[in-house]
Amino acid sequence: MIAASIFRSMRRTICRWAQRALFVSLVMAPAFARAELPAEVALALQQADIPDSHVAVLVRELGNPLPLLAHGESVSFNPASVMKLVTTLAALDSLGPAHTFKTRVYRDGPLLDGVLHGNLVFQGGGDPALTLERFWSLLRELRQRGVREIRGDVLLDTQYYQIDAIDPAAFDQAPLRPYNAPPSAMLVNFNLLNLRLSATGEAIGARLEPAPAEQSLSMVNQLQRMDGPCNGTRDGLRLTKVDASLILIGAYLSDCGEQTIPLNLLPPDATFMTIFNELWQSLGGELVGDVQLGELEATARPLLEFESPPLSQLVRDINKHSNNVMAKMLFLNLGAARFDAPATWEKGERAIQAWVNEAGLKMPELVLENGSGLSRIERISAASLAQLLSYAATRPVFYEFAASLPAVGLEGTQKGRMNGSASVGAAWLKSGSLNGARNLAGYLLGPNGSRRILIMLINHPKASAAVEAQEKMLNWSMQ
Repeated sequence: MIAASIFRSMRRTICRWAQRALFVSLVMAPAFARAELPAEVALALQQADIPDSHVAVLVRELGNPLPLLAHGESVSFNPASVMKLVTTLAALDSLGPAHTFKTRVYRDGPLLDGVLHGNLVFQGGGDPALTLERFWSLLRELRQRGVREIRGDVLLDTQYYQIDAIDPAAFDQAPLRPYNAPPSAMLVNFNLLNLRLSATGEAIGARLEPAPAEQSLSMVNQLQRMDGPCNGTRDGLRLTKVDASLILIGAYLSDCGEQTIPLNLLPPDATFMTIFNELWQSLGGELVGDVQLGELEATARPLLEFESPPLSQLVRDINKHSNNVMAKMLFLNLGAARFDAPATWEKGERAIQAWVNEAGLKMPELVLENGSGLSRIERISAASLAQLLSYAATRPVFYEFAASLPAVGLEGTQKGRMNGSASVGAAWLKSGSLNGARNLAGYLLGPNGSRRILIMLINHPKASAAVEAQEKMLNWSMQ
């Protein structure tokens, strides 16, 4: 506890240093700029009212350290979700693309004629992709192995992670949003439940799937039906959680029909309980006791080991869809892999810093918090990101890493970018967006099939207006 307190104090100090460094570096940015931005990019930034001192750009050919364009490349920026490139490459390079994370299930009592006379214990191993479908497969395998009735409790052993509880409202006061889901060593379905809304008759139907027990979460539906075209499910809706009640207020447009909204509603153990109860019952299973946190006892015997998809697939899900909780779990898992369990944030940070040093990458400005980019203090420069992408191209895992980046105009977070242009399918970019940050980093095709690196970081209160400037920069980089 004392060590944890000291670490938190040090982190607060680092936060203050990082904020001061960002302020100083942005103020002094013109001193670092080596080239004027292309005229069309500069004009788009000017129209967005974003000074070029708040922009870093680096474009270069793969294999050639001399940049085609470098502007503010040494300045420290908040990368937002672009930080996932560091975490996912470190994981691939350290653990290998075939690495998996394991969930283990034990019985603590005799299993006779389908009846477990004792507890069923789930020991979480940090699987970041235990989706609803895969958890159903795990439970189905338990049924196949003869477990029908549990005359004891279902215990969750989550000791593989030793992290403080996370307040989902702390980051941006949007606790129900999926990107604020907290990590857990035994996380099911990214800690999400689905709110299904439907406009049938005069009333608006609302239900949660799976449905939590009434004592865990009740729902107060005060939605009003309104006629009109559907221009977004959330338009007119206000969803709030007060104590153990989900309150739905506002208007729901009739033309929206039936819509599903994923929500981060409960702590991970309560989400597990909700999903387990529904799926276990649907599989014909019975449970006499409760679902609760617990520890694996020495008397328990193994029943099942359930593996995650390979790391090469996990990093695709993380980067193509910018999944924050998966990235955080990968960060924690890296710490445990290098420094032994239990996983902590401090070990995750040390693991990535150690990998950076071993790879010979020079990133003196690198600041890590959780590896996902959902952070106010994480920092990196365009020059460091270019080093990272260049290093990746020399590694055996390069093709798995490059394939994890969404193709512009085609998939994931880049599906809506540059539609109808020659850039579609010719660039693979990770984007990163927070209030005050709009960033891009990745690979693209240049003239004659050459491969290039593009980094564009923008940290400014009006960064959300920089879409056109980013697209102009992307077009210029491909010429």
